[in-house]
Amino acid sequence: MHEAAHSAMRAAADISSSGQEMVVDVCRVQGLLIKEGLLSVRNLSHGENEMTEIQKDTKDTGGITGSDAGPIVERLYYHVLRIRRVEETIAEIYRTDAIKSPVHLSIGQEAISVGVCLALGPEDVIFPSYRCHAAYLAKGGDLKSMLCELFGKSNGCCGGWGGSMHLADPAHGVMGASAVVASTIPLAVGWAYAQKLRGRPDVAVAFFGDGAIEEGVFHESLNFAKLHRLPVLFVLEDNGWAVHLPLTDRQRDPVAETVGRFGIPSVTLSLKAAADPLRVYENAAYWRRRLENIGPCLLYAKVERWRAHVGPEEDWAWGYRDKPAELPDCVAIAGMRVESARRADLEGAVEAEMKEAVQFAEDSPWPSS
Repeated sequence: MHEAAHSAMRAAADISSSGQEMVVDVCRVQGLLIKEGLLSVRNLSHGENEMTEIQKDTKDTGGITGSDAGPIVERLYYHVLRIRRVEETIAEIYRTDAIKSPVHLSIGQEAISVGVCLALGPEDVIFPSYRCHAAYLAKGGDLKSMLCELFGKSNGCCGGWGGSMHLADPAHGVMGASAVVASTIPLAVGWAYAQKLRGRPDVAVAFFGDGAIEEGVFHESLNFAKLHRLPVLFVLEDNGWAVHLPLTDRQRDPVAETVGRFGIPSVTLSLKAAADPLRVYENAAYWRRRLENIGPCLLYAKVERWRAHVGPEEDWAWGYRDKPAELPDCVAIAGMRVESARRADLEGAVEAEMKEAVQFAEDSPWPSS
């Protein structure tokens, strides 16, 4: 049994030679994991694929501590709800012209940032894309500083000069987003290389969309990361569109097949699975523990963009995409695992924090020069 488990573990660390999309079935390695005392495992349906859910101790507080510390299911709900309400509030304020920069909202795909970031340690870092609000907040970025930045105020995380697409909070491991597509991917790789040279166990996470995979630096980064076995988790949030152009008009080969040519293992989350914060968290935690030993991995999440590419409006009626019959809601999915009284407490805390943060941003001074 243990010999079979070791073989399965080795298989989980390598992409198949045929380049087929690899989905890690933790059930194949449950003997080893249970022997280590790390996990209990149960089979669950996983969208198009049969996956195994890693059921971690519900008292695990993950990588982020503070006022939201508690059972992981509560913390996941708190974070997806908080990000949802922050971005809904941004959408409302945006129409008043108080926000001074374009905004790229993550409404509908909050589970990816939350699940990944809560699986990280305090010394791990993230490099988000320009659609960065969710990752910034999930990793612990300061909400008041974020809103001030969007308002163009001096108390912003970039002094009011960077705007929505350039959020940073290095003290909490948010190393800075960028408006240039794919530009933070090599930064994550470089940071991971520096940490490896220093003998540090920390990992870097690069968040990016499907448009980034057409940039040369994406492929160069994959090659370098694999060559040096760097502890990088590449997180691809595939909403199927590069602005208004569908993925099917831009790419012929499956993404996992492209990544597999570099020998990098990947796990694919279907639309339904990627909307479940607990499922994302379990997969991210699984790979986080293995990055130092096996090198880079890709978490490929199929998501749906609920709002326009940029701005607060819905764009289903614009004629270039149809609204799906079903849109899995990560807030509702996470909320089902939390008792109603506790949900009410968390919702009240989120609303109070939002009100205070908006007022702080409104009252903050403009940059002096």
